[in-house]
Amino acid sequence: MPRFRMTVEYDGCPYVGWQRQENGPSVQGAIEAAVLSLTGETVSVRGAGRTDSGVHAMGQVIHADLSKDWSPYQLQNALNAHLRLAGERVSILDVEAAAEFFDARFSALRRHYLYRIVSRRAPLALEAGKAWWVPKVLDHEVMHAAAQRLVGKHDFSTFRAAHCQASSPVRTLDRLDVTRNGELIEIRATAQSFLHNQIRSFAGTLKLAGEGKWTPDDVEAALEARDRKACGPVAPPDGLYFMQVDYPDVIPDRRRPVTDTNDEDADDPS
Repeated sequence: MPRFRMTVEYDGCPYVGWQRQENGPSVQGAIEAAVLSLTGETVSVRGAGRTDSGVHAMGQVIHADLSKDWSPYQLQNALNAHLRLAGERVSILDVEAAAEFFDARFSALRRHYLYRIVSRRAPLALEAGKAWWVPKVLDHEVMHAAAQRLVGKHDFSTFRAAHCQASSPVRTLDRLDVTRNGELIEIRATAQSFLHNQIRSFAGTLKLAGEGKWTPDDVEAALEARDRKACGPVAPPDGLYFMQVDYPDVIPDRRRPVTDTNDEDADDPS
């Protein structure tokens, strides 16, 4: 069956998250319903990462196997038409034919996320649900200095959800940068995989540093504690965006043994 790789954008506000669930609408379910409406086929689409309720995406990558060998252009337009008619806040940005052994999740080399904070006294109107409103001035330079204490290979037990099912809390964080543009503070994170709630835990903790309540040393001490109780408050989902996924130029044959650290919760940082 032809395999298609798609890049997806979505507003996470109306959904219970990426993954199909019984307690409400999901992004995965919306795309699968669009495929069913278009082709009559019941398929299971696979995503590069899962996101929680309220978390957004600008570059989620998925794959799906269809019986018909569609042209990517026609498939993109047709799926978007069905998503639009259904009132979904999901858009297929790109479609391309994929190698037989491409897997949106297991072929991924790196995942990139963005967390947005608007630091101002006035509440959000246009950005409501799309950023974390913090009604005070944050020192982004202190936040960035604190963030550098978290970069590298560490036991991130402090910064993962209590119900995280990952077999190991050890991850390698390639990047955690904090920048400011006017009222907007952006936290950008890159790693092969993340733990459940890891980035929102980072954001809540770094906010304490930006407020002057914690120092970079305090953030490092929280990391070294390897204890969820040492974490700052978990930031809301509003500001989190799944931005991009990096893949190798050549996708290996997945019929061979797969050595991959992406276990059950490794792709769910929200």
